[in-house]
Amino acid sequence: MKIYKIILAIVTTVIFVLPACKKDFLDEKVYSKFTPEALSDSLAFEAGIIGLQSQYSLWNTMNENQNGNQGFLCVWQMGTDVAYNKAPDDLDPMSIPYTNYEKLNSADLSSEFLWKWAYNIINNANVVIVNIDKPELTVSERFKNKIKAQAMFYRALSYNYLATLYGGVPLITEPLSAPKTDFVRAAVKDVNDLIVSDLNFAKVNAPSIDELAAKSLPNKFMASQLLAEAYLRIGGKDKEAEAECDAIINSGQFSLIKNRYGVKASQPGDPFADMFIFGNQRRLQGNTEAIWVEETENPASVPNGAGPDLQSKFPGYHFTGSQHRRVWGSRYYNTPGMVLSDSLGGRGISRLALTYFVLNLYSKDDMRNSPYNLRRKYYYNDPSSPKYRQLVVPGPGIDTNRNIVPKINKWDQFDPNDTFGSSMIKDFIIMRLGETYLLKAEAQLKQGNTSGAAASINVLRDRAHAGSVLAANITMDFILDERVRELIGEENRRMTLMRTGMLLKRVVGRGLKITGLSDKINLLPIPQSEIDLNKDAKLEQNPGY
Repeated sequence: MKIYKIILAIVTTVIFVLPACKKDFLDEKVYSKFTPEALSDSLAFEAGIIGLQSQYSLWNTMNENQNGNQGFLCVWQMGTDVAYNKAPDDLDPMSIPYTNYEKLNSADLSSEFLWKWAYNIINNANVVIVNIDKPELTVSERFKNKIKAQAMFYRALSYNYLATLYGGVPLITEPLSAPKTDFVRAAVKDVNDLIVSDLNFAKVNAPSIDELAAKSLPNKFMASQLLAEAYLRIGGKDKEAEAECDAIINSGQFSLIKNRYGVKASQPGDPFADMFIFGNQRRLQGNTEAIWVEETENPASVPNGAGPDLQSKFPGYHFTGSQHRRVWGSRYYNTPGMVLSDSLGGRGISRLALTYFVLNLYSKDDMRNSPYNLRRKYYYNDPSSPKYRQLVVPGPGIDTNRNIVPKINKWDQFDPNDTFGSSMIKDFIIMRLGETYLLKAEAQLKQGNTSGAAASINVLRDRAHAGSVLAANITMDFILDERVRELIGEENRRMTLMRTGMLLKRVVGRGLKITGLSDKINLLPIPQSEIDLNKDAKLEQNPGY
């Protein structure tokens, strides 16, 4: 832990000089604190890995001048089968094109942010990967392989985003330190080959989860989970995908949460809900299901914790903590007789709401449908109100009302020092064992093993008391339904539907308020800014844009 504290002390000078998301991908420059000269000892490389994790976390915490990333987070849920756009009149250019697809074009802000975010991680991962093999570096071979494995995980993760959302993209395996204007798109097979190669190295050489002092950093099981997902997207690698899932399931390192635990174990609730309670999410807090948790700290008590305190570190950026609570939570407090409270999840602003499809997807006894996990009813909670403790009668339907709206409770979080909710201090469960079983079921289905797929899904349904399913029930649609029941609010739903080629099918004919549907939505547009800067070669655009 002492070494980890030293690393944290120096990482603040390292991570903030990584290529900023404001800078165009095609206009790189040398950052003195992250040059090969700076990577001269083990602590510098450890700091570099923490810097990559910090850069990854920008997905959840920051997007320059775009409502603190709220609209960006909505992009990955609304316009799919699970969520409505609840803020169409707000100044939110990030998410509108993903509900009204006719407005989605190559100038799209979300696509531009994602592209630059991914390539900045890739470039900095390349810096680490290349320089860890410097002959003058006096560290052990095991340390070199560990650092290389962790950097390769971030590189593979970024390329997996890009391949899923764009198809073939420019392939870069060496650091860029000067402008380059002749990029071409590699074949998606070549991108996939790099992803698989990186993750196969990472799953062998990355630390096990219990070897890590900082649990947010890459471990070998994270690599296996991502590799299973990549194999399923690539196709023809379903047996290999199943094997990666089994490596996690049979490792003895993880188990499904089936019993009450943690800070509210003596209060009303259930085991599934316990996983998402603040103070329960980390492995060291009893979450045996967690494979990858991004640990967040309260800036009120931890220097350089997540939140507005980092504003000064990023001049010109709009920076707050995660926006998940605001995105998923309702504006119940705007209703007379309602006040902000911990029991209702803190301050949300209903940027999106669950579709009727989601609300009708659960069986009555499914634990994941319990009021501890999915809130359908609200009661007046202001003691001064004459309606105190009475059931709130909601206004118009969920597609128009923003105050009283059904919501998931996974992102509930209330800080009495910050009742306004300007900063989110809750941890992020990014990978957990529940999804491993769903990936395994998908791999088994694609091999024609519907009995095995049913058995894998029934592990989760038994935990949830949802009733078992038969082999005859198993289809890709059923697995996607089960992913909603298990992972709603956790998974990137758009990524899942694009990975499986099911986005268009899952939204057509459901009566959703989505316009402009066409085959083009199967891929995102290459940012026009990148095409325009690439003056010495042609960066091909995706069809329809």
